[in-house]
Amino acid sequence: MTTALGTFMRDGLVFDVLEGGPDDGEGVILLHGFPESAAAYDGITPALNAGGYRTFAPDQRGYSPGARPLDRRAYRVPALVDDVLALADARGLDRFHLVGHDWGGFVAWALATRPEGAARLRSLSVLSTPHPSALTRSFFTSTQALHFWYMGMFQIPRLPERLWLAVGARAMRKGLRDSGMPAAWVDRYATRMQEPGALTAAINWYRANLRPSMRKLFGPIRVPTLYVWSTEDVALVRAPAEGTARYVEAAYRFEVLDGTSHWIPEEASTEVAALLLDHLGAN
Repeated sequence: MTTALGTFMRDGLVFDVLEGGPDDGEGVILLHGFPESAAAYDGITPALNAGGYRTFAPDQRGYSPGARPLDRRAYRVPALVDDVLALADARGLDRFHLVGHDWGGFVAWALATRPEGAARLRSLSVLSTPHPSALTRSFFTSTQALHFWYMGMFQIPRLPERLWLAVGARAMRKGLRDSGMPAAWVDRYATRMQEPGALTAAINWYRANLRPSMRKLFGPIRVPTLYVWSTEDVALVRAPAEGTARYVEAAYRFEVLDGTSHWIPEEASTEVAALLLDHLGAN
């Protein structure tokens, strides 16, 4: 089955979307993280399409060239959630399955918390990112806070962009390689982040959302949930991963990928596709 590049609009912003699968298939929206793109799911969507699902993987706010507002406040989670619902509306998806990785996982948890969002979900699947309440709790019970050192650096205006993009994005490429990202993906993402304004827009997700009030956006989850964590994740430790179960008040499945880095969609696409097909098929 072929994948097509489509678009949708919200508030004057134009988002790119990779779409595939049968027209009459149940819809699956897949959200990437930092500094990825919709292409992160290239190894997963063909299996979903072959299984009868229609997939929609958007380049999210800041990643689509036509959706890069300058104000960092435009990247707060409620706006990111509304982008997902706008995509669902544009494609006529009254109900859909939702998959998120990294920051896409944060957006997925937030959408599932909102009653109007949860009502539209057939299922929720999150890769890497624990429930944000479990993550916050882990700051006081584990070494998790130490692994988020880079988030503090991202709060400094302009400096992270200058450091990461210098000399052909050498520092960014090294950081991604050291975190376990496969080499082919390092080049793909680092090249794209060198587009005008792209890295600033991507970092604005961190600058807009590291606020105490953000905790109010995440409550109990009441839709069937699959959560996948990997043992070699350099950013997210085991404690919040194991603690996520307490925040899901519905059918819940927790899977651990041994020996896999944070970059689950790129590194373990075959395993993830199988897990998703099983989870989606049951819901």
